[in-house]
Parts: sequence; structure tokens; C-alpha cells
Amino acid sequence: MSLTVAYLFDDLTPAERARAERVESVLPALRAAATEADRTATFPIGHVATLGEAGLLGLVVPEAYGGLGGGLRDLVGATFALGTACPSTALAYFFHNSAASRGLLPLAAIERGLFPAEQVDEVRAFAELILGRLGGGRWMANFASESVKSSSANISISTAATAATRDGVEGWTLSGVKSFGCATGVADDYLVTALIPGGTTAEYLGVFLVDRRAPGVGERDRWDAIGMRATATHGIVLDDVFVPAAHALALPGAFVRMVQVARGSFVGSQVAGTAVYAGAAKAVYDHTLAHLRTTTFADTGAPIGTAPFQQQLIGEMYHHLETARLWLRRQVDLEAGDEAPDQLPPDRQPMTKDAVVRQWRVAKGAIAEAAFAVGVCALKACGTSNTTNSGLVARSLRDLSMGLVQAFPPEKGRLEAASSLVTGREGAQFGGRA
Repeated sequence: MSLTVAYLFDDLTPAERARAERVESVLPALRAAATEADRTATFPIGHVATLGEAGLLGLVVPEAYGGLGGGLRDLVGATFALGTACPSTALAYFFHNSAASRGLLPLAAIERGLFPAEQVDEVRAFAELILGRLGGGRWMANFASESVKSSSANISISTAATAATRDGVEGWTLSGVKSFGCATGVADDYLVTALIPGGTTAEYLGVFLVDRRAPGVGERDRWDAIGMRATATHGIVLDDVFVPAAHALALPGAFVRMVQVARGSFVGSQVAGTAVYAGAAKAVYDHTLAHLRTTTFADTGAPIGTAPFQQQLIGEMYHHLETARLWLRRQVDLEAGDEAPDQLPPDRQPMTKDAVVRQWRVAKGAIAEAAFAVGVCALKACGTSNTTNSGLVARSLRDLSMGLVQAFPPEKGRLEAASSLVTGREGAQFGGRA
């Protein structure tokens, strides 16, 4: 079987190939629904079953918890391939899989001895709860971002968690608004990051598992986005929502301890979100090349791709696509290793985490800008006959524009990388708001 992901990874292991074949099997269904999903700005609910039946909702969940046992390379390959078919679904799928980090990272932190003995059982129970639900085929939406802004952090948290007891059950109540995260009204469970009492820094961030149908859980008004329109990313409203203690990781310092073991920024899987845009760029490149090869001049019968103007644009597209691919592959190679530095010999010591994060700050923007440039070249090369809003070229250009602003713009990433080079320290990922 020819695999879409082979463009990105030409060195798949047999296990990676088997998981990639599952991804390949769902691409026709996603591709068939993409135009209508974009037109109506509605997530195709049937995709939940499509992905679930292929076992892909547990792609990065260890087999012990019912998953497929994949890693970062599998996730990046999957979001890239899905991005060639339906970028909106691919982005929502990325956010679903990012929830697994709330299980995988705490377990890794326990193995590294980062949690005191008296907290280990509680942390492990929460981690295994998350992984068990994902491995069991539940879709999770992951909500951290909010509309509040901070001058010192990329993400500010104002959603508050308050200790409470209801019907004899100890737990927490959540109140706040989450503005972005994908799969609003689609996912079975919402993972919500909120501030616990005691402070407003990342030390006081807790993670809470919220049933989508729980009392007090609502949705924000839908927004008419320029691209990625079928991600169901309008966000949620939490009004005094009760979460049992067993469904919370709300120990001061726990959040910071678990993210310390991630190789990349924050939870270490953000590169898989940006891979969606590389996939969308590959799709519009292939579409444009096929159009330029098969559409002919009326007077000569030669393919219009033989004209100097179109050939110049083909060269530019190829250059930009390769730029995106190489930046993406480099970042994956930096982040995919799971061996601790103290387990490696001196000549195989990995790049420090700060350096990996700095690389990511630049890579995210480089990939997004290069992918968008592919879309611009495709628009020029295909001409006005390919500018219907529902056509692949126009839709891809709109989708690719969202990569320029998601998480942080390229300019902000480069500024943060420069600041890190000068000061020697990474800027804050999370901030709080009293």
C-alpha cells in the first residue's frame, strides 16, 4: 500500500507502518465529507465512528490501556495524512490526542521520581483514568486556551477551580470560559485546565476531566471562521460545574512536574498540530500539479504547466513544501526520543530541552509560513477557474491562513527564540489571572 505519510517519514518501522495503514484507510471518508463540512462549518459527526472503528482514537495510548501504542512520529504522521484529506478533522483529531499527554506525562514523571511518594497513587490513578478512557474509544477535547491575554505568557488561565462537596462527594467546582480547543459539543469528555487556590502561576494549574453532559457545561456562540471551519472550536462555558476529586489532578506543582519530562514546549505534542498544515499544503500542491499537467492550451494542446509562468510557480511550491517538510521532520526528530539524558552515553546526549523549545518557536512559524506560501502559489498557478470558495485551492488557502495565527504567530515565535538566545531562558508558557 502506498502511504501518504511516506512523504514525511521514509523510515517507518513495521509497527509504525501498520498504524499508518489504519490512518490511510480512513482518508477517503474524510476527503468525501470535507467540502460540505467547510461549507456548513460543522464537524462531520460520523468521523468519530470512522476514526474509532479504525482504532485511531487510541493511537498514542499504550497497549496496556487498550490503545495502539504509537508515539509522536505516529501522531505527526497521522495528522499530516489526515490534513491532506480534511484539515479540520485533522486539527480536531490532534487536540483529541493531545489529551493523552495528561496521562502519559504524569506516569513518566513518576518513573523519573519527580513526585513525592505520598502523591504517587493519586497521580497514577488520574493518569490511568485518562488513558483508559482514550484507549476505550472515547473522544476527548482538550481545553486550555482562553480569550484573556497576558503580556508575559502565551496562554493565560482565569478559569477557577474551587474545592467543594456535593451529595457527600468531595471534589471541585469549575467556573470560566474556554475559547479554543476543538470538538466542542462533539467530544465525550472535556479536559479542562484551571487555576486551583494558592496562586496564579503554573504551579497552581490543575487538570479536570469534565463530562460534556454535566450540569453547568455549555457552549459559546459559534463563530464564522475564515478557515478550519469544521473543527467545532467555538469553546465552552463552565458555570459552577462539579468535578469529583477522582477526576482531577489538582495537586500544587503537579502540572509543572509532569511537563518537565516533555521534550518539547508544554506537553511536547504541539508539532503534530502544525503537521496538519503541512498535510494541507501537500494536498493543494498535488492538486495543482495534476491540474497543470492535465489542462491543456487550446491552440497547442500542450499542458499549461509547460508555460514559464506556471513552471516558476511550480518551482516555488516545491521549494516551500520541502521547507515545511524539512522543518517538520527536524522538530519531530528532536522531540521523538524518549530516553532520559542520564541513560545515554556522553556522545549521544540530546539537545537540551530549552534548545528544543527554542527550535520549536522558530519551526512552528517556518512550517506555517511555508505551507501558506504553497497555497498562494497554487492560487496563482491555477487561475480564476479554481477560485470557487468550495474548491480545494480556495479552501486550502483559507485553512492554511489559520496556521499563521494558531498558538502563536511566526513573528512572536521568532521574538521568543531571540529572547531565549539573549537571556538564556525560555519564556512562560502559562500565566494566571487572579
